[in-house]
Amino acid sequence: MPDSASILLVDDDQHLVESMAQWLREMSHEVRTASTLGQAKTALQKQSFDLVITDLRLEAEDGFELISYTSENFPDSSVLVVTGYATPETAVQAVRAGAFDLLTKPLIDDELTLAIQRAVAQSEISKENALLREQLDRRSGLENVLSHDYRMLKIFDVIDSVADAKASVLITGENGTGKSMIARAIHARSARRSGPFVEVACGALPDTLLESELFGHVSGAFTGANQDKAGKFKLADGGTLFLDEIATATPAMQVKLLRVLQEFRFEPLGGTVTDSVDTRVILATNKDLEKSVVDGDFRQDLFYRINVVNIVLPALRERVGDIPLLVEHFLHEASETCGRQIDGFDSTAMSALQSYSWPGNVRQLENVVERAVLLSRDAGLTMDDLPPEISGRSVSDLGGIVANAIPVQTLPDEINGKTLREALEGPEREIILQALRLHNWNRAATADALDINRTTLYKKMKRLGLDDPRLQFA
Repeated sequence: MPDSASILLVDDDQHLVESMAQWLREMSHEVRTASTLGQAKTALQKQSFDLVITDLRLEAEDGFELISYTSENFPDSSVLVVTGYATPETAVQAVRAGAFDLLTKPLIDDELTLAIQRAVAQSEISKENALLREQLDRRSGLENVLSHDYRMLKIFDVIDSVADAKASVLITGENGTGKSMIARAIHARSARRSGPFVEVACGALPDTLLESELFGHVSGAFTGANQDKAGKFKLADGGTLFLDEIATATPAMQVKLLRVLQEFRFEPLGGTVTDSVDTRVILATNKDLEKSVVDGDFRQDLFYRINVVNIVLPALRERVGDIPLLVEHFLHEASETCGRQIDGFDSTAMSALQSYSWPGNVRQLENVVERAVLLSRDAGLTMDDLPPEISGRSVSDLGGIVANAIPVQTLPDEINGKTLREALEGPEREIILQALRLHNWNRAATADALDINRTTLYKKMKRLGLDDPRLQFA
């Protein structure tokens, strides 16, 4: 509680107002006075007050109106009522109108001082609670998205910007990067959060079943359709529909999706009645849709329709600074599930985790951590608790039955369709990034260590996205 408070003193007794104001100022409070309801409202509009002290009778005006006005429009200001005509009913009515406390005249100094302290303390608590709620609202929906990488922080800003828009959002990224989690975060931070979130894995269903799944069907539409069934678009009405693996949709399904995304109107399979829905659609894919359009596998008009906002999730190997944070989170979860006390990975094992290319991204990291917790004999995890592809040791070294294990693959698995330069970008970026960290981001020393000139290093850093200064703190 602050030593002094800003107070608006309202009373039509001018002598009482002046004497009380002088006494409060001697107590180090900042005081403004008003004698009418209009003056009090004007003062509240011009300045914020910690406390309003008011009489219930202001000549011909009603002090209850000021209590209600302050409570509704300036909730951070507590209201303390002072009156010479108090009854139990009056006190109850004042509290219901929004007053914090009620005192009777003539006032006792200690009683008024204590009431002011309590009212201001309550106001401070209310402000702190409001700040905490604001902080929770800002994080709502992102509780499980753990990152301090600058790329992910930019994505968080985009999520805030598009959460309440109805425009389609296309989330792209490799398998295991958390596309579903980001879709749920967008829904949770939108005005539709109280509505349903419906997820459909388009690649898991054949075309005929997918149509029924999305748009529903009427009884008799096909063999086995014994009753009407609402589709996912209908079930997501007022909420969000998440279409994962959208690149797997057939050309025929793409035509139907285009119409729905343009008009949000459709007919159930086998039906003649057109349904209209208010559904926000988020889509995701691990494919390069622009390349699919060029190859003729994906409709250009549908691509433009869904690509209003594109969120590109970086691969885990591009944000190695997040690996310790994610490992700690997954360790905590796995330890609780298994009922084991685990201290964590030693520095050598953590370095191996950060050096690995993670073709399966965050999902693979979670599985590796869970495996280590399940199979470890000690509370401390070491290289022995990591799988061969990360630890660099063959199966035979681990006591397995395979004598000639295949050497560990350190390059990304998914290189089909990439040029040699594109395939080498990942390892090249990691080598330069590790060299920069080793030399505390001294570019001259890094260039010397890599045996390249500084101009070449600068060009490579720019091409590989390593020229952002925030990377030094990732």
